[in-house]
Amino acid sequence: MMESDDQVVDHRTSDRGMGSLKPNEFEPVLIDLLGDILPKADKLPVICCGMVGARQGWVEAPYAACPCEPSATDQAVTFEAAEGRLAIHILPGVKQIAPPDVMRGEETQIAGLLAEAPGFEGAVCLPGTHSKWAKIANGRIETFRTFMTGELFALLSNQSILRHSLGGDGFDEAAFAQAVTDALEDPAAVTGEFFAIRAATLLNDHAAGAGRARLSGLLIGAELVAAHSFWQESETVIIGESALAKAYREALTIAGAAVRTVPGDELTLAGLTAAYRNLKR
Repeated sequence: MMESDDQVVDHRTSDRGMGSLKPNEFEPVLIDLLGDILPKADKLPVICCGMVGARQGWVEAPYAACPCEPSATDQAVTFEAAEGRLAIHILPGVKQIAPPDVMRGEETQIAGLLAEAPGFEGAVCLPGTHSKWAKIANGRIETFRTFMTGELFALLSNQSILRHSLGGDGFDEAAFAQAVTDALEDPAAVTGEFFAIRAATLLNDHAAGAGRARLSGLLIGAELVAAHSFWQESETVIIGESALAKAYREALTIAGAAVRTVPGDELTLAGLTAAYRNLKR
């Protein structure tokens, strides 16, 4: 919740989203979340981004075609909520025809980065279940690519033979660094190295923390090889401060990249604020 001078006066969160809501359930959940801060008379503008605009979300928003500015507010879907006191604006995602790719939500964080640093040009990395890489130039997303690295880690950890070698809570940073180096030097050998994690547990009694760190390092290292055109000759900004974001920073440092991290929540707010300003024009 923000005042007219863009100062945040209230902040509320909920774990209820597209994965658990039907389209007609978004509005009552939002109203319940707003509670006592919902104005009694004035219409409250609500700026939305991310999967709320997906096909299975509240209302489907279009995709702006890349290359494009990250905050394409001219393509936002605007409607009045049934309750009457909410004016909803759902921001578009971004699509790329070749190679085919889409994003929803990450573009708002990129817009926030450009709002904070208007002259930025370089690569943006957004770690996650599906990590995103974007090349930024002239205030636009020129190209981007999605990697299923996080999902592959989850699948291999939980549904493959490796699940017997990855238990426990520890994380061996040296094993992670060596795995990143190995993947950077010989990415074609990565799938063979996966089974070697299991074999090392059986033959050498390697700790589970080392196995999990090695699997993570191999996957992230292989991703860096595939994404080298983004980070190799420019500064890379990693959006986020999670353990995963820190792992990507370590991997990029090992690869010799110029890299820094910025908080994701702050950039999301900056991106939504910039979108609201554009919508008011």
